[in-house]
Amino acid sequence: MDSSLLEALRQLFGSRLRENVSLAAYTSARIGGPADVLVEVRSAEELAEAAQQLWALHVPFTLLGGGSNVLVSDRGVRGVVLLNRARAVRFDAASEPPRVWAESGATLNDIAQRAVRLGLSGLEWAASVPGSLGGAVYGNAGAFGGDMAGNLISVDLLHRDEGRQTWPVEKMEYGYRTSFLKRERPPVVILAATLKLAHGDVEAIWAVMNANRQHRRNTQPPGASMGSMFKNPPGDKAGRLIEAAGLKGTRIGGAEISTLHANFFINTAQTRAADMKALLDLAQKTVFEKFGVLLEPEIELVGEW
Repeated sequence: MDSSLLEALRQLFGSRLRENVSLAAYTSARIGGPADVLVEVRSAEELAEAAQQLWALHVPFTLLGGGSNVLVSDRGVRGVVLLNRARAVRFDAASEPPRVWAESGATLNDIAQRAVRLGLSGLEWAASVPGSLGGAVYGNAGAFGGDMAGNLISVDLLHRDEGRQTWPVEKMEYGYRTSFLKRERPPVVILAATLKLAHGDVEAIWAVMNANRQHRRNTQPPGASMGSMFKNPPGDKAGRLIEAAGLKGTRIGGAEISTLHANFFINTAQTRAADMKALLDLAQKTVFEKFGVLLEPEIELVGEW
């Protein structure tokens, strides 16, 4: 990064700015090279201000929340990484339907846990789902028959050219693990979102959440991973196809296709991003050659590849 630009960023962000920071600690797979600059934001207002300042300086930036569903390259990320720690959550149980407003850095699991303590249902599917609300809104995260499309009322955005906006759920144009934002990539950052809930029996909600957690433990591997690597193709499961292709347990370097669930790739020991990407490519190529199905990655590649 140009020294004069770096000095301008130091002046803007002060002690919040860190240089040449490894991103491995900030991703669920524990993989990733250095960010030129890392700046932590702790509120939606700080996030909006930082984004506006970086756009004004024409500095590219990457927003990182919970760090799931991303594979950060070994070379790292040029420009600025904004580490989203904006986690305010406010419930309105008196509205109809009851709802929750949360900043985009809040974790889905935290929101779901707090909802059940208030006797509010609708996010049972989200308990123990990794990642932040912003990432879930962006990618239409889902599990156990629920997804963000079914809960979202509206999303608060900051657009580089058009300022702050509130989009109703319809404008997100949700599909399976995708959205208008993910497909079209307009210059926006997600600041917060409002989700609809429902009144329910606390014990019954806990029972569903605990059953979901146990199913996840039984069927998904522990350890450092990005979550599901590929989207399920229509009428089939990515994990089934990878397993049927004979790839369960396959390793490249320290990256391994899980022996428990073949759509999870595990960082077993100081894995390089290049090894994980090579394993992803191998699975995609082999499944296509054997079954004629081109698996679409659910994860996103971040940084210099």
